[in-house]
Amino acid sequence: MAASNPTERFSSRVANYVRCRPSYPPAAIALLQQRCGLRAGAVVADLGSGTGILTQLLLATGAEVIGVEPNDGMRGAAEGALGAEPRFRSVRGTAEATTLAEASVDLIVAGQAFHWFKVEAARREALRVVRAGGFGALLWNEHPPRASAFLGDYEALVRRHAPEYDRVVGSRADEVSMREFFGGPLQRASFPNQQVFDYEGLLGRLMSSSYAPEPGHPQHAPLVAGLRALFERHARDGTVVFPYATLVYYAQLRTP
Repeated sequence: MAASNPTERFSSRVANYVRCRPSYPPAAIALLQQRCGLRAGAVVADLGSGTGILTQLLLATGAEVIGVEPNDGMRGAAEGALGAEPRFRSVRGTAEATTLAEASVDLIVAGQAFHWFKVEAARREALRVVRAGGFGALLWNEHPPRASAFLGDYEALVRRHAPEYDRVVGSRADEVSMREFFGGPLQRASFPNQQVFDYEGLLGRLMSSSYAPEPGHPQHAPLVAGLRALFERHARDGTVVFPYATLVYYAQLRTP
């Protein structure tokens, strides 16, 4: 059963998260450089930074990146991977209480994390820590509008065995909440993305998700059995393609 506290939902999933979660395409990072002030020397707060998937890409632009992550296991994984980078700083905090100084960052980002935020409190905190004219950007790896045959069967399988699937997925990329966070209109861009998995990778990808029943849950064994059958049905040359649409929502953070 997934932890009820959002900050602890991924405590048992860190290894699979590191190994099997998707990154973000270069075009998405280029957009942040072109439109949101991401540049060498800029200070970026990565809220809900997790294991550092997005953080690593931001660091590659020459920015200074502060990973703000409440989960000890996720934060530890990021520190292990990125701790030698002098432009990286890791803090134990939340979107609602970052611990960062007032007017100390140029850009606020969140990758696949905004749906866990308390929007009103996170907005207040973002306005406190961002410098005048600073941008925010919320990134998502979501299922593409037209699902492949594999992805359609995958979603049907997960829906049968993971009671939280629709609630968690339905809360992501919610434009009403994002407009509330930004304080007004926002821009949206979409880029193709994908992962290619063997069976063990596909299983790890599924088990990295907060809604996936873990060992000991009555739905875990039938879910895994169904995943094996699904993989054998769709695999070509021992792999399946897991497609995404990478969505980027961005805007200047507007004061009231």
